[in-house]
Amino acid sequence: MSAEGKKELKQVTIWCDGACKGNPGPGGYGAILFSGDKRKELSAAYRRTTNNRMEMLGLIVSLETLKFACQVKVYSDSKYVVDSLKLGYPKRWRQNGWKLADKKPAKNVDLWQRLLEQMERHQVELNWVKGHAGTELNEAVDQLANAAIKNAAAMLIDEAFEKESDLFG
Repeated sequence: MSAEGKKELKQVTIWCDGACKGNPGPGGYGAILFSGDKRKELSAAYRRTTNNRMEMLGLIVSLETLKFACQVKVYSDSKYVVDSLKLGYPKRWRQNGWKLADKKPAKNVDLWQRLLEQMERHQVELNWVKGHAGTELNEAVDQLANAAIKNAAAMLIDEAFEKESDLFG
């Protein structure tokens, strides 16, 4: 942004992760957001979902939490999320009516739509980190995701996934 009256974007760092006990199965996400000296932790769990959906939700909910457009550095151990976005796959799927190159339907369309909306709202730099390699903040968000799964009473319903996977719905 130029100094000609345009406000500089606030800088935010997000570490996010997803976890699933079984795939599909109960799953959760964890995220930690940093801006200046502020820190915010986010987590939630779903009774039946997939690991990829939880990886995506960790990032989506983090970006949706930001009240205005920001410059965001994201750290995730999900190659599914990081590589898909860096290679522009979700934008192509959207342009092709949510079809893959082989004309099969894309998965997780509800979440890709939300994620693309947030990617267009913010300036996002994506960084992949190796999971379970002792990186302190990656381990911390993994612990948040797994702790959320253990709280069965607070589990949410991943309605889009359950509807898609229900053979009789």
